[in-house]
Amino acid sequence: MDTTAKAASSSRRTLSELESRKILASYGIPLVPARSVASATEAVRAAAEFGGPVVLKGVGASLAHKTEAGVVKLDLRSASEVEAAYAEIARRAGERLEAVLVQPLVRSEREFVAGLTRDAQFGPCVMFGLGGIFTEVLKDVSFRVAPIEERDALEMLSNIRAHRLLDAVRGKPAADRAALAGILCALGRLGVERPDIAEVDINPILLDGAKPLAVDALVVLDEAGVGT
Repeated sequence: MDTTAKAASSSRRTLSELESRKILASYGIPLVPARSVASATEAVRAAAEFGGPVVLKGVGASLAHKTEAGVVKLDLRSASEVEAAYAEIARRAGERLEAVLVQPLVRSEREFVAGLTRDAQFGPCVMFGLGGIFTEVLKDVSFRVAPIEERDALEMLSNIRAHRLLDAVRGKPAADRAALAGILCALGRLGVERPDIAEVDINPILLDGAKPLAVDALVVLDEAGVGT
């Protein structure tokens, strides 16, 4: 049974981040590397393998808003910090915790958002915009009806008011626009090929140098297919 079938059979609409990542990866969307761990010892081992600062995130179907739930711990640099973070995440999440993800910390001053929604009239629509905390505040986004081609995706990048953040700025390289367009085209294909998926939210997409990487992912199933 695949990821969405398991969720639907248990009457869940919201997939965990781990489940969501699998779907996005199957469409070639670049993700920040992550290891799923089930103990503090495993978390320490994964952090050592990544090297450098890491992030720990508690994941579970009912932990969609992880920051608000207090299950995201950033910039962990030592084994003791990783162990303490794991214990705190487990305490806060309780029975809602399905796993903990360990990821290398990606630092970027430029955050974007991409997603998929379904409009009652137009069907699947792809979205791109300014991400992070500015998504809700500034609502600087552009939309296209799926499927889309690369030229459509490139237009979307230029349509947001903050499009100059994609250029070389303050010593930072210009974003790889072709790679960003590839993410948007992949979301368009997903929207057409997967009618069982109602929404996709990728926020933020960070620029690791020029390369865009999806940091957080959320997939919501269509209500009609849940519990059937």
